[in-house]
Amino acid sequence: MRAEDGHDGAQYLAGSPVRVAILRALREDPRRPTELTDAVDATRTTVQRILAGFRERDWVVKRDADYRVTPTGERVHDAYESLLTEVERGDRYGRFAATLERIGVDFPPEGIPDSDLTVASDQNPLAAVDRLTGLLHESRGADIRAVSPVVIQPFNDAAAAALDDGASVELIIDRDVADASIAEFGPATDRALDDEHAEVYVSAEPIEYGLLRCGDVGCVTAYDQRNNPRCVLESTDQTVVDWVDDAFASLRADATRLSAVLERA
Repeated sequence: MRAEDGHDGAQYLAGSPVRVAILRALREDPRRPTELTDAVDATRTTVQRILAGFRERDWVVKRDADYRVTPTGERVHDAYESLLTEVERGDRYGRFAATLERIGVDFPPEGIPDSDLTVASDQNPLAAVDRLTGLLHESRGADIRAVSPVVIQPFNDAAAAALDDGASVELIIDRDVADASIAEFGPATDRALDDEHAEVYVSAEPIEYGLLRCGDVGCVTAYDQRNNPRCVLESTDQTVVDWVDDAFASLRADATRLSAVLERA
């Protein structure tokens, strides 16, 4: 079969929601045209015309009064459903993936299917912030490793609460965030310097995305160009967790302790 023949078949199926509904219904059980008319809410004439198109393509056969999906029809149906799933996933995860691609972060795409995503919206602009602070509050004394391109009070408060609950915190920020912390969040900076369970590292290079590792969860946060957190991907999938651990270790290897930065200043 020529490639254009496959394209024509895909275009034929995708060209009508009723065609998809009929193939889906027949994939579940053999049915008569009258049963399909009720199942997909279409006229008998429409159903008969679509069944004729399916038979022409060898996607269905008629046995007695029932129409049945052929093995070819099953494969076409399953492939189309998989395509729809991927398109829907792309719509949902597209902003996250595009943001990381823009800043050159090589996140493994195979980690996306088993991950949850929280997305900030016009209706809920703080959704990403709330999810990150929620994860910190849920840490319950776990070891926390984080990377952040911003400093905001909700993050400071959540980190302080985690320390109070017995957690240990390692945080990597860049020099701009360190300067902002010193200038605007003195008490949080003092605690980061004085608490034996907290350690802050300063990256010489700008940081443009976020990481969070607590318990068995690994998170990656995508920020917009104004440094607002927009998408939080979280997962217990080993691919994602390993990537977060490796990314954190790489950033920490090139960073300097905040205490040493302040001594130099």
